[in-house]
Amino acid sequence: SMLLRITDEILERFPGAILGVVIAHGLDNATNNAEIDDLLKEAETKVAAELAGAVIIQHPHIAPWREAYRRFGAKPKKYPSSVESLVRRVLKGQALPRINKLVDLYKAVSLRYVVPVGGEDLDKIDGDVLLTIAADNEAPVRLLGDHDERPPDPGEVIYKDNIGAICRRWNWREADRTKFTTETQNAFIVIEGLPPTDSAIIENAVSELAALVSKYCGGAVTTAILNKEKSEIDLTKSSQNINCILLKPGG
Repeated sequence: SMLLRITDEILERFPGAILGVVIAHGLDNATNNAEIDDLLKEAETKVAAELAGAVIIQHPHIAPWREAYRRFGAKPKKYPSSVESLVRRVLKGQALPRINKLVDLYKAVSLRYVVPVGGEDLDKIDGDVLLTIAADNEAPVRLLGDHDERPPDPGEVIYKDNIGAICRRWNWREADRTKFTTETQNAFIVIEGLPPTDSAIIENAVSELAALVSKYCGGAVTTAILNKEKSEIDLTKSSQNINCILLKPGG
C-alpha cells in the first residue's frame, strides 16, 4: 500500500485543513482533447469577470494561504500560493499554457472554485506521501522550471515521499520528479482548503474534477476527503469507497 497522510504536526497547527483527493488508475493522459481547451478558457473568463477590480489578497480563499505561508516563515508576496499565482496570471490577461490533459483539467477546477490544486504521478512516488513540516535535513529537490536542486527550508510545509519533497511551501511549487506527463497512467490530485473555505466547496470541486478526469482520461477514479477526522487514504487501491466512478474513456 501507499498512503497519503496529513501528519499530526500539520493538524495541530492547521486543524481546519482539508484535502479533497482524486485518485486515478489506468488513465490516458496522452491524447489531446479540444473540449479541455474550451473548459480552461471558460474558467479563465469566469475568474477574469468575477474578480475584476477585486483586491486579490483579501479573497476569502486566498487570504488564508497568505496567512499560512506567513506562519511557516514564507513571505506571501515572494511566494504566492498556487491559486494566487494562477488567478493573478489570468487577471493580467495572460493565457495559461496548455500542458497536458490532467494539468489543464485541474487548473480549470482550481480557477472555477478559486482553490489550490496540484497533482503527482503515482508511479514516480516512492513510499507514503506525507503532508508535513520540513525537518532541517531535507534532501535537495529540483522544482518545476528550476535548474538547481535546493532543500526545503526547515519548518515550511511540504508534501514528501521517501525520496524527498514533491511540493514545497504547501502548494507554492511542485517538484519536477513527480510531475504529470503525457505518459502518466496513475495519478493523484489534491484540492486544498483552509478556513474559511468550507468542506462543501472542496467536496464539489473534487466531484467535478473526478468526473472530468473520468470523462477525458478514462481509468478508474476514486475520491476521498481528508481532514482531522480522517487523515489518510490508500493511493494504490482503485476502488476503495462508494464514490468510485467507473466510466469508459470518453464516456
